[in-house]
Amino acid sequence: MKKGLLWYDDNPERDLVEKIERATRRYEQKFGAQPDVCYVHPNTLKGNGKLQKIDDVRVTSLTSMLRHHFWVGREEQRAG
Repeated sequence: MKKGLLWYDDNPERDLVEKIERATRRYEQKFGAQPDVCYVHPNTLKGNGKLQKIDDVRVTSLTSMLRHHFWVGREEQRAG
């Protein structure tokens, strides 16, 4: 991902789906395109079953992500 949006949301009253939806809406406002991936801290997905997609956004963990942070953007298309 060459450009993305780092979103922070530690509000305990919002569930994971709502947090990611808010982050993706902001990405769309800022960049004029829908993101297709959201990286989260590995512990974020614990207790959320096998959540893998929200709308058309793939949700995946990344060990370098901080808790309560959501990195949304568009994945690079690799040639070859």
